[in-house]
Amino acid sequence: MTAARIPTTGLQPAFAWPCRVYWEDTDAGGVVYHARYLHFLERARSEWFRSLGIVQQHLREVDGIVFVVHRMQLAFNAPARLDDLLSATVAIENLRSASFSVRQQLLREPEPAALVEAHVRIACVDAARFRPCPIPNHLLQEITPA
Repeated sequence: MTAARIPTTGLQPAFAWPCRVYWEDTDAGGVVYHARYLHFLERARSEWFRSLGIVQQHLREVDGIVFVVHRMQLAFNAPARLDDLLSATVAIENLRSASFSVRQQLLREPEPAALVEAHVRIACVDAARFRPCPIPNHLLQEITPA
């Protein structure tokens, strides 16, 4: 499984990360348990950073910052099931000096509609005090859509 940049309607190109639904992700009926969708979305955001050359451990140790989820809005449109191959996408929606928002979707090919849609506000905080702080300029350049 490899990551890819894919187009999204109305947004800059998105990052996509493939993920398989395993037994551990499902309830007794073979449907993904609602909280497990957060795992897929988090992994996609982490792999998106990695694809941009952003190493989160380095951010904490060298830049003294961490990114944290401040707010998340989810819409569960349809269930994913055991053994489904999904694609978790990430697209920048909004960029501010100390935070940014992304739109994420979980897709199952060839279905056109997203199974899950998320709007996530991510804040930059000082790693020692956990207080909001500006995103360093070198990172703003990396995460700003082309």
